[in-house]
Amino acid sequence: MAKRHPPVTENVAGKVLASAKKRPPLTNLTNHNASRNSSTLVTKVAKTKKEPSISGNKKPTFSNVKSATVVFPKAISTTTTSASSSFSERNEAVFPLVSTTFNVPVVSSCMDLSSPSKSDGMSVSMDETMSSCDSFKSPDIEYVDNSDVPAVDSIERKTYCSLNISDSDYPTGNVCSRDILVELEKGEKIIDIDDDHVDPQLCASFACDIYKHLRASEVKKRPSTNFMEKIQKDINPSMRAILIDWLVEVAEEYRLVPDTLYLTVNYIDRYLSGNAMNRQQLQLLGVASMMIASKYEEICAPQVEEFCYITDNTYFKEEVLQMESTVLNFLKFEMTAPTIKCFLRRFVRAAQGIDEVPSLQLECLTNYIAELSLLEYSMLCYAPSLIAASSIFLAKFMLFPSTKPWNSTLQHYTQYQTSDLCACVKDLHRLCCNSPNSNLPAIKEKYNQHKYKYVAKKYCPSSIPQEFFQN
Repeated sequence: MAKRHPPVTENVAGKVLASAKKRPPLTNLTNHNASRNSSTLVTKVAKTKKEPSISGNKKPTFSNVKSATVVFPKAISTTTTSASSSFSERNEAVFPLVSTTFNVPVVSSCMDLSSPSKSDGMSVSMDETMSSCDSFKSPDIEYVDNSDVPAVDSIERKTYCSLNISDSDYPTGNVCSRDILVELEKGEKIIDIDDDHVDPQLCASFACDIYKHLRASEVKKRPSTNFMEKIQKDINPSMRAILIDWLVEVAEEYRLVPDTLYLTVNYIDRYLSGNAMNRQQLQLLGVASMMIASKYEEICAPQVEEFCYITDNTYFKEEVLQMESTVLNFLKFEMTAPTIKCFLRRFVRAAQGIDEVPSLQLECLTNYIAELSLLEYSMLCYAPSLIAASSIFLAKFMLFPSTKPWNSTLQHYTQYQTSDLCACVKDLHRLCCNSPNSNLPAIKEKYNQHKYKYVAKKYCPSSIPQEFFQN
């Protein structure tokens, strides 16, 4: 893979211009893992960690692009550094709790055991809480053959009785009938996307209540829409876009979930809405915000040393931790914030309707459009739910240009009419049309991969018919 070249600056007419060639796709990111304490003997939970192997020695660079009007003094160097391990291969296995009683002879030892409770003269219990609590009882049948139907039925009956699982059938029809906003004037039928009561992760019984709460709380956790003009003196929208473009690369290399990226941008904008930031500290704010979001969303978040490493050790560990503390205190530890991704999950299901095979191309294209909006400072004037709904509208239009993108089902579940989406859809359409010429290629390169169905290469029509915005 071609090595990325550092930016070259030139003085032209007294102005500093930054020029850089288009960045090639990133190679695997490696890092020095923090030295881990050797695991001690724990009677309840045993943890094992697999040491990762070295997979590469190149990391994302925070370099300038042509559109930038200023050069970051502490930009990340593109020089490679040897690393001891890769975060992406880190794995952790946790064994379940086991309460076991062993009959062992008493042996004198100088080791100070963790005072096991004695159950009789010659036996010790390895778990105090399990042996002293009468509510935890061993099951009547410990090993059951699947072919033993009576035993299996007996266990199922006891389980249903203990957990109070109801056998009653759920009512058919639209679960959110009390909130219907669409009059079926044209005979269109609203598809019930909350009819799957088997999958507990879909929360079909109270999904509508969840999203009603998200719509109400998104107003409280939104950043200011004019902090660049009123608060910030040393940074501008171009610098913010460069930072987010770099964070997209970091998130992709560390294989972070999409929610982590969206939360990171939310924390950055909310902090910048009330604190003046100099350009030397902007990247520090970015990595600190991503570290907080990783701790919130990820199963195995990157270590603080790894965030220092991806900045080419521009910042010390103490600086990152101090910035993390500053951000948390300013946000008053209110880390839960509705993002575009929260609404996209439900809106995509509504857009796919009753299709037995979900359209991955529609989902990937919607995510691509939504991530493009993160780079644009002017998109902060739109609510996350509005951007999510507009992304669905534009994605459906790009896939099926001759078909009206909006229908009664989408209008019902998004609570937006087509006239509400007009301005936002046009701004997103402009971003998609200008994307091939953008000097911030991270999102485009990300969605040019096979796993995202190459949706970044999808042709975007030059205009959207105005009749599509009529209610």
